[in-house]
Amino acid sequence: MSADPPDSAKADAGATRAVLAALVGNFGVAISKFIAWSLTGSSAMLAETLHSVADTGNQVFLLLGLKLGRKAPDEAHPFGYGRERYFWAFVVALSIFSVGGLFSVVEGIRKINHPHPIENALASYVALGIAALLEGYVLRIAYREFKHWRDKNPGPFWNSLRTSKSPTILVVLFEDSAALLGILVAAAGITLTLLTDNSVYDGIASLVIGLILFGAAAFIGWRTRGLLIGEAATDADRERIRQAVTSVPEVAALIECLTLHLGPEDILVNLNVNFVDGLTTDDLERAVDEIEKRIRKAVPTARRIFIEAESLRGIS
Repeated sequence: MSADPPDSAKADAGATRAVLAALVGNFGVAISKFIAWSLTGSSAMLAETLHSVADTGNQVFLLLGLKLGRKAPDEAHPFGYGRERYFWAFVVALSIFSVGGLFSVVEGIRKINHPHPIENALASYVALGIAALLEGYVLRIAYREFKHWRDKNPGPFWNSLRTSKSPTILVVLFEDSAALLGILVAAAGITLTLLTDNSVYDGIASLVIGLILFGAAAFIGWRTRGLLIGEAATDADRERIRQAVTSVPEVAALIECLTLHLGPEDILVNLNVNFVDGLTTDDLERAVDEIEKRIRKAVPTARRIFIEAESLRGIS
């Protein structure tokens, strides 16, 4: 089996870079929000603090998935451990839902039922400003890595999110997008509380932050569920594979093309090919080698290729 294609190594390095940036950024954000919460007693700030703490832990899960996903195939797992990334991304979705979302909703309801004033609001604004800068920086890194994938799979932005095979990048994208949106909501809640002298708005902000996290967790969970069950390669990659196969002169027709993502950068390809009549055994071997060569050139992430001949009539 050949070594990992260069494109796969770049994608893996890009995902690791995005997660490490998110880990450092979220840790710094969590500290600043915790200090602000301890000074203000704001429920929205407490929800944001727990959100950032959960996000920091989530990056550890993603790094674990990246590390375990690189393990070489063995007898027990002959196709490798690439789906470790999908599993740990699913764990992250559960974490966002439970640690971040549920707590924010419970805290918001508690504050609405038992409101209390916000103290030293300036600390909250400073913490939220720092958080916005750090989260924005991390989001920029994650989007840049996501754009590399979009360049190879053009189409509407939502469709790219729906069909992306890299849960690591998707998690960072959604976590930091939700974080930035949560920062805006927290700032709005604190501002309305100060303007109206009614701390119910602070509780409402915490409640809304929880709903935002529920939404992010639901999407990440839905995507990773599909990847864990097993998804085919993208339409663009499948078309590249078809063109690579049918461009070989010895191929009469491509009967069936089955693909499966074993990991973000690892595609299993199973082909049912009808070869032209009259080929010798040597001709057939050369044709199969050429098919594999052209597929790997067109789709470098096609690591494992299995070819079944539909008809061997005429082989001497």
